[in-house]
This record gives sequence, structure tokens and C-alpha cells, in this order.
Amino acid sequence: MEQVTKKTKPEANGLASLEQAIGHTFAQRDLLELALTHRSLAFEAGNNGDPSADNEQLEFLGDAVVGLMVADALLQHFPACAEGTLTRLRAMLVSRKHLGEVGLRLGLGEYLRLGRGEEQSGGRKKPVLLANATEALIAALYRDGGVDAAREFVEREIMAPRMEELHAAVVAGEAFGSAAGDFKTALQELLQSKPDTTARAQYVVLEDRGHAHAERFYVELRVEVQDGPITTHGEGATKKAAQQRAAEAAYTLLKQQAGRAE
Repeated sequence: MEQVTKKTKPEANGLASLEQAIGHTFAQRDLLELALTHRSLAFEAGNNGDPSADNEQLEFLGDAVVGLMVADALLQHFPACAEGTLTRLRAMLVSRKHLGEVGLRLGLGEYLRLGRGEEQSGGRKKPVLLANATEALIAALYRDGGVDAAREFVEREIMAPRMEELHAAVVAGEAFGSAAGDFKTALQELLQSKPDTTARAQYVVLEDRGHAHAERFYVELRVEVQDGPITTHGEGATKKAAQQRAAEAAYTLLKQQAGRAE
């Protein structure tokens, strides 16, 4: 007898478990299903000419909703920040990379409704599909539960996991107008603003440990200033992350020294 491969559908995976994960039970379950429907499935079903047959319209709406919700929340959490810093913080939160990470954390890939070709090409793990589904899900929440449902999701799933990083970004970005969270740039601008030094920060990779899929990098940062050399260290999953940690330590140290001197 020929073996039949059971096609994975959101019903089979249990949409109730997804609703539990996102903290909302849909009154209009079809909205949730539509948010999870990729155009590849609509195409195979012969609905390619119908723009309402997949999640792209909801993705369009979700992009606007998440932008509004994030902007509103940032004003509440960071009322003293200038417009430029708020713009950079918002960009961190609504980036495709971050939204894809949110979708991955929620396991949205398990529930996506994909066509055969997209399924075979690993669509359930593609960051762009996860980011799009996250936006579509936010739009579905907005339509089904209103502003409150969308706001609760955005603050819990999109903002809360990065609050520590956002606060750090304000420290670096607000002081010198550099890219939010970019301590390497903030440190260099701080050094350039000091009349007693023209030194550039020098980063040296001390070592890397771990397996290829879970490496840890250790970086030493050295910089000469009038009061003497400063050496800090950073650790991270990438060289860039380790350098940022070392730069953050040096930046904080120099700001503390400047504060004591005043």
C-alpha cells in the first residue's frame, strides 16, 4: 500500500496552543488562519489572483500597527529621549531581523500554511517568512481584539525581551547622537571629543571557544588617554558582539572619570 504523507496544517498542530502562547483566543479564528497563510499555498489552491487569500494584506496592516504601538510604548518608557533617539529605538524593534526572532521564539513556523515548494525549501525556518507572519499576526490581533490586544502583544513579545538593550542604547545614542546601541561608535565619538587624545580604540581578539555552532569570542580593547591607558574586555557570540561589550565597558569607564573630574 502506498504510504500517504500527512500534510501539516495549523489545525493539526493545534491553533489553541498558539493562542495560548500569544495570550489571546480568537473570536474570528479565520483571521488567525489567514495570518498564517503564505502566498505559496494560495497560489497552489488557484487563488493567486485574490489578494485576500494570503497573509500579505494583514502583513501590510501589521506593519503600521506595530509601528504605532512601538512608538507609543517608547514615549511612555523613554519620555526624556529626543526624537532622533526614539526613531533609532523604534528601528531596532521593528526590524525584519527582530520580528523574525519573535516569530521563531513563538514557534510560528510550526503553524505556517505553506505550499509544497515552500515547504520543501525550508520555509518554516526562513526569517523573512517568520517576520512577515509576525506582522500579519499583530494585524489579526488588532482586528479581532482591538488596540488593547495588539498593544499587549507588542509590549510583551516585541519590547520586553529587549528592554535592557534599549536602555543601553539610550546611554550610547543619546549622549552623542550615534546609532542606538552602537557603543563602538559612541566610544570613538567620545574619544574624538576629548582634546587630550587622538587615539583610536584598538580591538584584539584574545581567543574563541566552543563548537562552530556555539562559539564564544573574547576581545580586549586598548585605548590611550591622557590619564593613562584603558583596557577593557568583552565577550559575545560573535566578534562584533564581543567588541560592543568591550566598548560599552570603556565608554562607561570614561564617562565615570569625566563625571568625577567635573
